[in-house]
Amino acid sequence: MRPRRRGIASVNAEVRDGIVPAAGSLARTDDLGPPQSSANYRLVALIIASALFMEFVDATVLATALPTMARDFGVRPQEMSVALTSYLLALAIFIPASGVLADRFGSRTVFRTAILLFMLGSLACGQSPTLETIVVSRFVQGIGGAMMIPVGRLVLLRSVAKRDMVNAMSWLLVPALIGPIVGPPLGGFIVTYLDWRWIFYINLPVGALGFWLVGRFIANIREDEPPRFDTLGFILSGVSLGCLLFGFEMVSRPGEGAMASTLVAIGMVAGVFYIRHARGRVGAILDLGLLKDETFRLAVIAGSITRITQGAQPFLLPLMMQVGLGLSAARSGTITVATAIGSLAMKSMAQRVLRRFGFRRALIWNGVIATAGYAICGLFSASWPVWAMFCVLAFSGFFMSFQFTAYNTIAYAGVDKQHMSSATAFYSTFQQLMLSLGICVAAVALHLAMVTNGNTAPTMGDFSAAFWVVTAISLTATVWNLRFAPDAGAEISGHAEAEADEGERSAA
Repeated sequence: MRPRRRGIASVNAEVRDGIVPAAGSLARTDDLGPPQSSANYRLVALIIASALFMEFVDATVLATALPTMARDFGVRPQEMSVALTSYLLALAIFIPASGVLADRFGSRTVFRTAILLFMLGSLACGQSPTLETIVVSRFVQGIGGAMMIPVGRLVLLRSVAKRDMVNAMSWLLVPALIGPIVGPPLGGFIVTYLDWRWIFYINLPVGALGFWLVGRFIANIREDEPPRFDTLGFILSGVSLGCLLFGFEMVSRPGEGAMASTLVAIGMVAGVFYIRHARGRVGAILDLGLLKDETFRLAVIAGSITRITQGAQPFLLPLMMQVGLGLSAARSGTITVATAIGSLAMKSMAQRVLRRFGFRRALIWNGVIATAGYAICGLFSASWPVWAMFCVLAFSGFFMSFQFTAYNTIAYAGVDKQHMSSATAFYSTFQQLMLSLGICVAAVALHLAMVTNGNTAPTMGDFSAAFWVVTAISLTATVWNLRFAPDAGAEISGHAEAEADEGERSAA
């Protein structure tokens, strides 16, 4: 058997360090012996995905209930937006710290604590008698959510053999794609037929099951000598990211432009101070040294640009369907669910496509196709049949899901085990930041289109312009995808072995 270069999620490194999950054997690479037919890595991925699904649904289902909650609390509906932004603020502050905490206390401990905090926050939200208490409760929820995303990805990266990584990431990506689609109709059902407090109570049984499954099937991976906690970096990054996320989110609200600009400016200044603090520093809360790895740097940059469209899509599509086309919320939901169906269809094909074409070629061409699919949404009109719009959205969801599966996998191809937790925190931070920026770009583009066309309410032409602006920005990710090395991630995708096997067949 050929020797293979070891790197992230390497099984023999995990066996040596005694961190293989207790729930049976993993699928093993060739240099450890014959491959074993085991579904364990899928189980680990599904456990993590279930916790993330709870978080993603909760983040979107709340928006539907805000008017009802405002009536119960005796406040104006627009004042309820602070319940959303307090959650975002917690994400911005605590995501960078998640990797350090996982190194110090163990990924299983931190992941279970995150689920527990999310459950406690959900219970407190359901019991909240006033707006002020629900804002605090949402912040507690956000602390749990901030740790679930990067630590969950870290657990998966350290629990799966390289050759199974793409397939595992496909499972992990599903909740991020379907959560925003399932959330609004679920929220509408609960508000209509139950009490809005059940939006939060439904998290409790799901969280309790996840808490038990994590303890049963996921190992408590930790570093022997974790770095000291970067307190000043934590403060600076928290101020910077909190202000940027808060500012980007406020841009989409009418009359909040001045406050949004101030917050973005403060965030940028704090970010500059953080860069000066973190440059060359060992154990920085967000390790800028990770960007020296070309593959990680390109995945962060190209993935961030592509997420402009992914962040804008849940904001623009429902508005276009309901305001532009005059469809009901229920009718709109039956159409936009197509993106989730497309993403699910992709899950079984990612590994084969990457093995055949490799990461570089797949990211280049698939990125163009996925972005073009969402650009077609700008052509929607009342004359389009529902089935045609459904097909376009399913097509777009399929290819965009593949794109993020590839980015989320190749990003860690050159990161060693020692820096894995820092890499997941860094990557997750930018992921959240760019999704929020996508909403900001879409809102600004829609507003400018309305001003240019002299409209007081958005029309289909305004929505078309907004779609084309965000997709044009995401299309520039192609420039960065072209910079990936031809053999980038070849060991993960299996492309190198596929080419070697093809060469042997040709020689024979």
